[in-house]
Amino acid sequence: MQKLESDGEEESAPHPLVFFDLETTGLGPNCEIIQLAAVSGGHSLNLYVVPCARIEHRAAKVTGFKVCRHRLYLHRQPLFTNTLREILVSFIAFLQMFKRPFLVGHNIRHFDCPLLVRALDRLELLEQFRSSVSACVDTLPLAREVLNGRNLRSFRQENLVRELLGVNYKAHDALEDVRALQMLYAFIQPTTEQVRRQTFTLDSRDKKTAFNRKVASGKV
Repeated sequence: MQKLESDGEEESAPHPLVFFDLETTGLGPNCEIIQLAAVSGGHSLNLYVVPCARIEHRAAKVTGFKVCRHRLYLHRQPLFTNTLREILVSFIAFLQMFKRPFLVGHNIRHFDCPLLVRALDRLELLEQFRSSVSACVDTLPLAREVLNGRNLRSFRQENLVRELLGVNYKAHDALEDVRALQMLYAFIQPTTEQVRRQTFTLDSRDKKTAFNRKVASGKV
């Protein structure tokens, strides 16, 4: 299991890393979760939910998800699903196995985390979730910093895995994405300081979002 060493008093108790990803009904701010997956070492979680919102055509084409008669299908195969509350409670329980880990994902600061926070808040699970993680790490800016100068064509996760690891995998499947991200993270081996610069908390993300809303509305 990968861990991030901490300075000071926590140095003797490094933070475990949990990699997570979401598949959604689209890319807009009001899209909904369809699949949630997480891995840490050999432990994994992979759950599906039937969304209330329509799956956008582009998202359906990329992911292969389809809803028909209130059932979720992936490439025409029916899936076992849970309610949104059930998958979020299971995710929290998974995180609690690792004693307040760092939550790691690709482009999570501006997409996955806001979507996750909105769902948790609506179901009154946000505080429980906050107490289960130490902080979040976005591997998109982290990869840009660590791999600066490598002349990579793109910092999309799929491209990084292909160019650096020589691996093609089934992208846009949350479980395959997090497995690939865990391998990628181990390969690039960021330093503790590099990781710290790309670390954020849900509190800091929420405060920044609130500030940006005030700016947009002319209140500051």
